[in-house]
Amino acid sequence: MVFDMNAWVLRAIALGALVVLLRAALGFAMVYWPTNGPWMRALCLVVLLAAILLWGLFDGRKDRALHIDPEHGSDLTMRWLKAAIAAGLGSGLIAWLLDFVPRLDLGDNGLLFELTAAASSIVLIIFLPALLGVALGRWIAGRKNGTSAAAETDPPTQQLPAVTA
Repeated sequence: MVFDMNAWVLRAIALGALVVLLRAALGFAMVYWPTNGPWMRALCLVVLLAAILLWGLFDGRKDRALHIDPEHGSDLTMRWLKAAIAAGLGSGLIAWLLDFVPRLDLGDNGLLFELTAAASSIVLIIFLPALLGVALGRWIAGRKNGTSAAAETDPPTQQLPAVTA
């Protein structure tokens, strides 16, 4: 149980810090190169999604290696949901506080916005790609082990002997 708490807290802190870092870098870049905003926003989103997807992929592969039977695997859904909620709320609060620092533009959003709308979008941006990564990781590890979910859950079929007359 303690290991599970450490797992989601680590993900929440790392991904929340990455969100704040990317928002700060984007805010800095938008002040000095405002015409390049669309591709810089897209680049920040791709970096964040890649980090989340890869971490989910590693989680899924590790879980399938530890638990060959899909019915007895770890509950990675709740781990990633807790991490996403904590990262969304934490990054919103930190971004709101950092917005008071001079020459650091993070959008001048209010605290209510950061803890509701911004946090909920970060939760979805973290949670959905992470689960996709977990599913891909489990699938890849299952193929590597020569097992598949369908093969493990379907009962074996018996061949009936041929009837000769």
